[in-house]
Amino acid sequence: MRALLLWIALCAGLLTAQAQKEIELADIWLNNTFNHAEPPGFRYQRDGAHYTLSDGTTLRQYDLRSGAETAVLFDGKKNQPGGGWDEGFDDYAFNADESRLLISDRTERIYRWSTRAEYYVYKPDDKSLRPLHPGAKQRYPTFSPDGKRIAYLIENDLYIRNLDTDETVRVSRDGRKNAIINGASDWVYEEEFELLRAFEWSPDGRYLAWLRFDESAVPEFSMDIYNPKEAYPQIDTFKYPKVDAPNAIVSAWVYALNDGQTRQIQTGADPNDYLPRIAWSPDGKICLTWMNRLQNHLKLLLADPASGVCTTLYEEKNSRYIELHDVYFLKNGKGFILQSEQDGYKHLWQYNQQGKKKKLLTKGKWDVTDFYGLDEARGILYFQAAAQSPMRREVYAQPLKGKKMRNLTLTPGFNAAQFSPTFDYFMHSISNLNAPPRFAVLDREGQSLRALEQNERLQAQITEHGLRPAQFFTFTTAENVSLNGWMIRPEGPQWVDKKLPVLMFVYGGPGSQQVLDQWKGQNYWWFQMLVQQGFVVACVDNRGTGARGEDFKKITYKQLGHYETLDQIEAAKYLGSLPFVDAARIGIFGWSYGGYMSSLCLLKGAEQFKAAIAVAPVINWKWYDSVYTERYMQSYALNPDGYDSNAPINFAKKLQGKYLLVHGLADDNVHFQHSAEMAKKLIAANKPFESMIYPNRNHGIRGGKARLHLYTLMTKFLKENL
Repeated sequence: MRALLLWIALCAGLLTAQAQKEIELADIWLNNTFNHAEPPGFRYQRDGAHYTLSDGTTLRQYDLRSGAETAVLFDGKKNQPGGGWDEGFDDYAFNADESRLLISDRTERIYRWSTRAEYYVYKPDDKSLRPLHPGAKQRYPTFSPDGKRIAYLIENDLYIRNLDTDETVRVSRDGRKNAIINGASDWVYEEEFELLRAFEWSPDGRYLAWLRFDESAVPEFSMDIYNPKEAYPQIDTFKYPKVDAPNAIVSAWVYALNDGQTRQIQTGADPNDYLPRIAWSPDGKICLTWMNRLQNHLKLLLADPASGVCTTLYEEKNSRYIELHDVYFLKNGKGFILQSEQDGYKHLWQYNQQGKKKKLLTKGKWDVTDFYGLDEARGILYFQAAAQSPMRREVYAQPLKGKKMRNLTLTPGFNAAQFSPTFDYFMHSISNLNAPPRFAVLDREGQSLRALEQNERLQAQITEHGLRPAQFFTFTTAENVSLNGWMIRPEGPQWVDKKLPVLMFVYGGPGSQQVLDQWKGQNYWWFQMLVQQGFVVACVDNRGTGARGEDFKKITYKQLGHYETLDQIEAAKYLGSLPFVDAARIGIFGWSYGGYMSSLCLLKGAEQFKAAIAVAPVINWKWYDSVYTERYMQSYALNPDGYDSNAPINFAKKLQGKYLLVHGLADDNVHFQHSAEMAKKLIAANKPFESMIYPNRNHGIRGGKARLHLYTLMTKFLKENL
């Protein structure tokens, strides 16, 4: 009887396998067949009940509750600047009372997030459309609170345009490429502090405060950009501070509109210190976030714009490092809210206007992972947290004067919210490890009003291609550390009693997470394609990753790569012990920090790993940027052993397995220098390896058929070497 049941099960598995549609790389990385859909990028309007959507030529208003169109706010076909928009406009933004509209066109990217574009000002009442500053592209145009002026950058200087009089004032005059930047951040602040616009209007519109970056002494980095029409490459040169190198000297300034006077804020900061945030308090004081270069000491400084004199509002120190968060000032002037890890987990704290601690707003052995804001009219906090599991996220509401929080998103998975300005409604998104994102409009009580995008088409493709569900697992290492992971394994008669190869996927960087009950996008389909071909795919979050408290995350301080590698080796041992795994055929793949990890694992864990793929890897932290690296490692001068004992380049001679090294030549983030130096060391040690370079491709190696080419290469490498 048992044999009969087994035969029936095998036949059922065979039928399933025969019906299973094969996944093609071109469908993943070229045709975008498996991309999930999202609601088009709408913007809430100030009433909290309407939103706007653009199709590139027309801007329409909709009712958030019903989805019904309620108005056409801008028609680009009827309002076209000199010759019109051939392919529509790029973006838009309203002023505070929605009486004026900024339209952008011909946007060009600078670095990861920064852009410049041509901007136009549109007045709905008279249908007028005028260029903001003819003859030059602008950056970060921002309306004054009363909507009558716009501050913006041209090149590296600040300007203010009066929209009523058309008068333009040049606020700064010393801006110069690769030297002085007024009102925008440099490369490293953009990348690591996520600061783009570095200027802010005062609440009354009387002042404009900004940060000035003097990067004259910062060493330059250059990349060759190749053009088949040119005999010589174009050299792209920009300032990039690496470990122990000079950073930009950042100072704070304020411009008074009434008399045109400019004044420097007296922060008392050392040239090595950071000023990663600039804001205004409700009572008209400039608030600057100050951090020392090691990022273990933080202050909030309040400055009087009339005198430039600073006082300290808040101060925090940490034996390791402090993560940067925005300060949230209560609009009633009764204090502010900050995220901090003072009690060992990331929580919300309330302070009075004198910087004195009032209370811990959220509490527990879990992390707040996003703060959405405070509905001051009702006294309700809204935030995202990993309160139920580090692998999941929920959206919570909690009274400011109480401790009982309420879960607004009861379906387990990765929940996130985008609240309206009035906090009456929010767009809810949820996804799971095996289910693509679904979107809906919910009210502030968490009741669903209407569905937006449910990705039924993609869900049908999951069934059609017979995807194997990824399953979570937990195991305990030899050091008695519990680690979380997920795994996808082949099913069907063709794999019964076979020992299968394993591909481990890793990132592993500080505070990151890959083991989440969250949709993995295109990589998920590639993993499933490998599973169809007989691979087990697994991922484990090592020590140093997020949502498990400060100690679990910061154990890697001053020794990046050490504990992470130990844990990934332990994960390979655990996987190798499973009855369906061939322990002699385990490989590992990672990108960026993950490429650093996959390289270390192959070099230090030769007994566990047969092959590794490293895409855009960090090979020596000495060559990465100052802000990120020194936060976790201190400087090389202070911590040489921490750097050297976990730099893959110092272990090149230990290479035994198969190694694929990949990099983009135009990577402005992790420079090609890393892979070039690694290749030199491997050649010097006479170690065979494979490599691929992608000319004119940055850290993401995107554009044209680059991703398809890369994943074809990696698939071939895995099939030949595992």
